[in-house]
Amino acid sequence: MDFLNALTALSNFVLLPGVVYGSQLALGALGVTLIYGILRFSNFAHGDTMAFGAMVAVLVTFWLQGMGVSLGPLPTALLSLPVAIGVTAGLLLITDRFVYRFYRQQKAAPVILVIVSMGVMFIMNGLVRFIIGPNDQRFADGERFIISARDFKTLTGLSEGLAIKSTAVLTVVVAIIAVALLFWFLNKTRTGKSMRAFSDNEDLALLSGINPERVVIITWIIVAALATTAGVLYGLDKSFKPFTYFQLLLPIFAAAIVGGLGNPVGAIAGGFVIAFSEVTVTYAFKKVAGYLLPESLEPSSLVQLISTDYKFAVSFAILVIVLLFRPTGLFAGKSL
Repeated sequence: MDFLNALTALSNFVLLPGVVYGSQLALGALGVTLIYGILRFSNFAHGDTMAFGAMVAVLVTFWLQGMGVSLGPLPTALLSLPVAIGVTAGLLLITDRFVYRFYRQQKAAPVILVIVSMGVMFIMNGLVRFIIGPNDQRFADGERFIISARDFKTLTGLSEGLAIKSTAVLTVVVAIIAVALLFWFLNKTRTGKSMRAFSDNEDLALLSGINPERVVIITWIIVAALATTAGVLYGLDKSFKPFTYFQLLLPIFAAAIVGGLGNPVGAIAGGFVIAFSEVTVTYAFKKVAGYLLPESLEPSSLVQLISTDYKFAVSFAILVIVLLFRPTGLFAGKSL
């Protein structure tokens, strides 16, 4: 019974949060890796793109809630997601038309585009704060739990409870659907194959008659969909706060680089590596050890490697190690 209690505590505080956070990072890292693979620069504005998409979803959700519209047990934000994706795609296409396109035509070095993306990042960050403000916005509604810790204890007779939030299950399901649609699009459709050809060899793709501007437009639309979906799912799971999405930039980039920049499979794997590393290293294992060890060996401390305040340092440490020993990432993406 103690082993089951330890497993339940581990599932409640490490496994389930790791899967949910990993799904959110994987969606974010997929957007970064698509931009790097096709447009060939590291887009530092991606975190704030997530914030912008989530902000639009929050505002539309508030409007729908005010009109009395809801999805019953599901979050109303699901109804606002297509609108948010459309608005975010429009913003990215306008940004590309008036900012990035100029530097592409000038054949600017990737480092110039990185610096330009930093400028775009600050502008988008200011725009989001100007529209919705810097404070927390909670927009999740519907059923909060699929099963609460109290119901789990009653059902199983264990002293440790397992709480499964509806937003956690929703995050995993939506992430699986989004990733499946992306891989189907890239591998089965003519446009997706054109994007892969453009990514592999731009000159050969141009000789084959592939329209580069169409590839760029489709790429930004897909990135908008991935960033907005990731931003909304993160906001539903936690809450919406613009600065939080700026902080997410480090673990998202770490996930993309650890998996291998330009490699979609690597971005997904990297997301889960970073998520489980952050959650595991910052979790206090005292309760789990208390179930598994004899009473005389029970730890008196929290058995926590580092405080949750420094969880982003885990991403940074993994990023440095990967860049030192395997710059192409776990799945052999493009070297930095």
